[in-house]
Amino acid sequence: MANLLVEIGNTALKAARTEENVLGKTYRYQGEKMMEFIVSLTARETPEVMTVSAVRVLSEEEIALLEGCCAHLLVLDAAHPETLASYGLPDYLSYDRAAAIIAARYLFKGKGCSVFDFGNTITIDFIAPDGSYQGGSISPGCRTRFKALNRYAKSLPLVNTPEEVRPAGDSLKSDMETGVIVGIKFEIEGYMARNPENVVVFTGGDAIYFAKMMKNSIFAVCNLVLMGLLQITNEYVRKSGK
Repeated sequence: MANLLVEIGNTALKAARTEENVLGKTYRYQGEKMMEFIVSLTARETPEVMTVSAVRVLSEEEIALLEGCCAHLLVLDAAHPETLASYGLPDYLSYDRAAAIIAARYLFKGKGCSVFDFGNTITIDFIAPDGSYQGGSISPGCRTRFKALNRYAKSLPLVNTPEEVRPAGDSLKSDMETGVIVGIKFEIEGYMARNPENVVVFTGGDAIYFAKMMKNSIFAVCNLVLMGLLQITNEYVRKSGK
């Protein structure tokens, strides 16, 4: 029987079926009926283990609903920090960040890593060669920065992420594009320069966009969080004997 991994983010949900150590078919949903969507994924085949990672705390009602859709449920949210402790990670980390760190440890064992996740926020996490967590940072993501400029400076329009960006703008719109995109590029390069020996891993919705700007070697891994949830699930199965 296959397992099911679910990552509930700030604005969207990603899910994947798994067989042993392999990610299978993946799904994406963006909307208000996330619980209903998860239930629909279990309609044809009941998962042996369903792992649900969420950036918010799941309610008792939601947990009860999910428990009825699988043989065993593993909930990863702020109300269940024990899994973070078992991996030597601080309890303030969200489980999507933790999963990305765990996946990077697995993929690049024995090497230091800088993990960049590009979404509504840009999170950066540092891993030592022995796998120990070395801290990280959070800053506004690309679209969040454009929205903030429009919201807090009334004279500035709402600008979308450009396909190409100039080194220096020559209009109000291109000034904003340069300020946000080149600013993020400098931010990335600054962190990379601080740990030049680290393997650099990009993930998240804007990972490919920014990877194309880098001159250094970058590993862009779109399903890094799901890969980490797979490692957590496999370890849960080994320890529990399920």
